[in-house]
Amino acid sequence: MNINEWKHLFKLDPAKEISDEDLDKICESGTDAIIVGGTDDVTLDGVLDLLSRIRRAHMVPVVLEISNEEALTPGFDTYFVPMVLNSKEKKYVMDIQQKAIKEYIDMMEYSEVYFEGYCILNPEAKAFQHTNCELPDIEDVKAYAYMAEHVFHLPIFYVEYSGTYGDAEVVREVKAELNDTKLFYGGGIETAEQAKEMKEYADAIIVGNSIYTDIKQSLKTVAAVKEDM
Repeated sequence: MNINEWKHLFKLDPAKEISDEDLDKICESGTDAIIVGGTDDVTLDGVLDLLSRIRRAHMVPVVLEISNEEALTPGFDTYFVPMVLNSKEKKYVMDIQQKAIKEYIDMMEYSEVYFEGYCILNPEAKAFQHTNCELPDIEDVKAYAYMAEHVFHLPIFYVEYSGTYGDAEVVREVKAELNDTKLFYGGGIETAEQAKEMKEYADAIIVGNSIYTDIKQSLKTVAAVKEDM
């Protein structure tokens, strides 16, 4: 599995309801992978239920984004571990991650694990507030991107607007700072046009909330990203 080739990902929240019909549409959409993750009320039962429903009849790669170590479980193709670089608290950058590694290193040694440098840019977002973030300006974000690649040597830098559509110029400037680290963008993508705009600069886009608000429009984002490939 090569995440460097991924262009489009859907993100499903195990704490939210999705019908079998809509889940089938997401799995069969042509997306490169499905991320399972969320901020609130993420439980092991919810994660396992969603994973089993995806696995039932689909071959799409499935990623667990680890926001809650109690919900960490085998069975996923890949694991993403967020490091929230603009958090005011060290525990969200490395302490929680160190604890998870210490507890689950045996399981992780047999899995594909990728650490993500997160930069959350929506102060109204639950993730921003939960991780006690500070809102950076563009120069701060570019500096975080530089650190992600040259200091931490992270495979992914994730610009996260979490529920609101972000600034494409920010994404463009951040991309210019990166060579080897892949730039992921997530936040507020509801239409094919928005997906295409952000994909012009980001290596991959993540579509999440619109799955639950307008499934038809969210499905169109796949073709918008991949039509020129």
